[in-house]
Amino acid sequence: MSNNYFVVLIFFVTVFISFIFLSSSSADKVEREFNKEYEASSFDFPIGKPNAEGYYNAQEFGENNHLGDDWNGISGGNTDYSDSIFSIANGFVTYAKDIKGGWGNVIRIKHLYKGKFYESLYAHCSNMFVNEGDWIKKGYHIGNIGDCNGMYFAHLHFEIRDSLEMPIGGGYSENNIGYLNPLNFIKNNRNFDN
Repeated sequence: MSNNYFVVLIFFVTVFISFIFLSSSSADKVEREFNKEYEASSFDFPIGKPNAEGYYNAQEFGENNHLGDDWNGISGGNTDYSDSIFSIANGFVTYAKDIKGGWGNVIRIKHLYKGKFYESLYAHCSNMFVNEGDWIKKGYHIGNIGDCNGMYFAHLHFEIRDSLEMPIGGGYSENNIGYLNPLNFIKNNRNFDN
């Protein structure tokens, strides 16, 4: 009985160590393979670049358990329909699809910044001008503001996550682990020289 217990224990310890080794080596590999030319050095706003001029944050992060910010044009209604959306920083497009429902066209961009990965998510786009696998620079025109085929007044639902490859989610949740306050993150990581 004790020999079987010892064998099972060794097996699980070996699996656990292998898992840790593979996880860290694959994370190291991703960082090594991230194109250094596209590392982020700072962040700007995704609309009214670089300072969100002409827009306001209609529903902030945390309000009603909102997991992002909803950016609207200051004139209201659908006046911002088809306005330009820009990449907040250099990065790699990991996702650009129409997923229908309450999301519509969604773009996800991975950013390497000061040795850590972040993801920006842009939803309800009327158009997308990037494809999965594109390397892009800060300020690149990635899409246009939409209304999710008339489901809402036109606006940009915008998220920043510090946990990669999370599911799209529902946009609202009491559990905001892995999500950052976009407005605060951008304000704290600006570089006005670029």
